[in-house]
Amino acid sequence: MKFKEKYIQISLVIITLVMTILRFLLNEKGRTNPDSIRYMRFAHNLPEIDNTTTPLGYPAAIKFFTFFGTDEFWSSKIIGIAAFLFIIFFTWKKKFFFKESIVACALFSFLSIFSYTMSEALILPFVILFLYVSSLIINGKLEKGKAIFYLSLSLIALYNIRYSSLFIIGGTGLYGLIFWKRNYAKTFIISGAIGFVFVVLYKFLFIDYFNENYIKDALITGLHPTSQLLKELFQGLCTTFNPFIHIANPGGGVINYAIYGIGFLNIILIIYLFIKYKLSDAEFFFVFVSISGIVCSYFVQYFYPVNAIDYRLMAPFSFPIWLIYFKKLFQILDVKTYAVGILSIMSGIVFTWLSKGNYLENRKEMTEFLQSENLDKVPLKFYLETTEDLEKIQVAELISTINPNINLTFKPKDTLQKATLTRYKVLQKIKIDKNKYQ
Repeated sequence: MKFKEKYIQISLVIITLVMTILRFLLNEKGRTNPDSIRYMRFAHNLPEIDNTTTPLGYPAAIKFFTFFGTDEFWSSKIIGIAAFLFIIFFTWKKKFFFKESIVACALFSFLSIFSYTMSEALILPFVILFLYVSSLIINGKLEKGKAIFYLSLSLIALYNIRYSSLFIIGGTGLYGLIFWKRNYAKTFIISGAIGFVFVVLYKFLFIDYFNENYIKDALITGLHPTSQLLKELFQGLCTTFNPFIHIANPGGGVINYAIYGIGFLNIILIIYLFIKYKLSDAEFFFVFVSISGIVCSYFVQYFYPVNAIDYRLMAPFSFPIWLIYFKKLFQILDVKTYAVGILSIMSGIVFTWLSKGNYLENRKEMTEFLQSENLDKVPLKFYLETTEDLEKIQVAELISTINPNINLTFKPKDTLQKATLTRYKVLQKIKIDKNKYQ
């Protein structure tokens, strides 16, 4: 390896690590969202099962790190950093998309994921393990019983972190069925079937046991019109595959044309390179599973309430495509490909600085408030009129990073209780450092 390239790689890894940490420290609520509240509360209450909306994997991982003396918030940040470092170490050790992983993890979108208190941070290392096992099977280096065991295990692990991994399980089995004449097809079919059986058992033995009406209550047809979903799909994919800016301005404006335009042109370039430079069997499988996940993520919106498609939800499916894309760019541009990661980090630095808040200062203020009210270690409620009260829920998100045992309530009568907080109750006593870019 050229000394120059090695120097670039080490620099990119260090800068990505530092930026990941700054990304949540220079944020008014430490890179959390309403789902983060549920994850940290779930982890805090384990082994009691708090809900079945999310699989056990991520909350259990948070709980594990709390045994080393950190709280749930800091445990979630350790997971994100550890996930990034694992990807770099594993791909280096196995010589498996190492250069490509360095550039992909340096992208501002993935850097943002590693800094988030969300399960996407944990699932990415398992996506790498899944891709590695799959490539060994396709290349004939892992066969028969061992192949089925390791592939099935990786699929089950993915599902235990995010339910959307069901699409990866389905894509794996479908790939085997379509290419059933190939030697390894049987392995993919059997492993997909095992993964599906696990999903069924998980539904009956875990979800139904703790919440028998969850599936019935969650499935709602006619949630969104096709016109809206197609528009969101286009916008979501354009931000997902924009290597520099992964968040559009919710208020609209000219800048969004540039954001979506760069993403769209990059998608065209990806398709062109994948056609011009023939994909290997393993690379084709990666793309096949990724596209399966994206397609299923779109259609599931017709009957299951999920957020609009964006870079975060697409991360497990976009990551394999990014790896292959950068592999093709390295074939063409060689070390110049690292410039994509460098430019993405530079755009991330600008965005982070412009939108900076001060989490540590806000945490200190909120901690003093909760302690003064004797609410730092008791179950809390936070009142909202609707789940769309995004500005108000930010206060609850900040509280959850200190006392994760907090539930949202929509009952006005609950506000009469001392342990029920509102945005007004909190902000009349403390001042939170907020950024102006929400």
